[in-house]
Amino acid sequence: MRENGGVKGDYQELVDEISALLSAPATLENRDFGLIAFGAHDSDSDFDESTLDPVRTRSILTRRSTAAVRTWFEGFGIARATGPVRIPPTPEAGVYRGRICLPVRHRGVVLGYVWLLDDDPGPTQQQLTAAMEVAGRIGALLADEAQAGADLTREFREVLTAERGWQRDMAVAALRTALGSRADGLHAVVCVAPWPSADPDDAPSFRTIPAADALCTVPWGAAGQALALLVRLRAADALGPAMAATAKLRERAGTAVVTAGFGGARRELGDLGAAWQEATAAARAALAEPRLGPDAHWAAIGPYRLLTALPPDTAHDPVLAPLLLPANRQLARTTEVFLDCAGQAGRTAAELGIHRQTLYYRLSRVEQLTGLDLDDGEDRLLLHMGLKASRL
Repeated sequence: MRENGGVKGDYQELVDEISALLSAPATLENRDFGLIAFGAHDSDSDFDESTLDPVRTRSILTRRSTAAVRTWFEGFGIARATGPVRIPPTPEAGVYRGRICLPVRHRGVVLGYVWLLDDDPGPTQQQLTAAMEVAGRIGALLADEAQAGADLTREFREVLTAERGWQRDMAVAALRTALGSRADGLHAVVCVAPWPSADPDDAPSFRTIPAADALCTVPWGAAGQALALLVRLRAADALGPAMAATAKLRERAGTAVVTAGFGGARRELGDLGAAWQEATAAARAALAEPRLGPDAHWAAIGPYRLLTALPPDTAHDPVLAPLLLPANRQLARTTEVFLDCAGQAGRTAAELGIHRQTLYYRLSRVEQLTGLDLDDGEDRLLLHMGLKASRL
């Protein structure tokens, strides 16, 4: 933040204005409970031994509250509130004096909180209304600062990972505010996986990637991670910027082999979660079926559009277990090529470079191992999908 008449000074002036309106010292924190500014104390009572409040003291001295304190306060609904919230004293939580929380919002998104100690009788409704107007000005200032080039890693990740409901709605609203005018454009979501570093902080800055609006890491597999990229597009079929961004990331990956999955273009930020599901499905398909990659588009991955949507524990049918043993790898490959060729023996034999009689012998062995009938359409479908799902 700029000092000496810049942004920080503006926050301090607004906090002092609220303190004067309510005749009580005010404290401003961002939505992560990081201290931004606090008003002067007009009394020593805040710090005498009978009323010492560990939570308030720690916030001012360390400029941040603990995760436990944050969770406790958020339990009163402050993240969703549009007006003042009164929080009673709770000594066992270290809160010896009651609080008044003024949520700082901009365009419906909570960006921070103004805190005051609640005394008896406390401020009037008219005073609180005036203070909320000042809180709105603080919200506009925080939003302007967010749009001035802030890293959108957190906002983007929360849109992709938040549960459906108010958490997802809040995450989308926060990203919309942070993007500003860019939120109204067309975007593509790209999944680059697996990213070679397991460190979630070891990711390129979105500022080094052309046309990127945001970039974050997300879990991938048991212990790895993938990169999620948000890229502006001029048109739904003009994926040049997304392809260029992916190429830049591949350069950063060095010798590591990574695939890129592309979801369908979206104009509504609320649809980015669905676009991410498509992008991860495309990346998984390219890893399972190299001919689809290294850049795979969800619209072009065929049956993997359905297979990647299946829960991992239901994607493998036990009837295929004998065929998937390492000793039967050749039989599995023969069967999949046969089914890819629509059951045409001549095409299959040519593709595999074997005699037809060899093909027929192998297919009969597959029927013996699985108990499936390759002349039955549903058995063929089960076998075909099961073989493809086994690589995901």
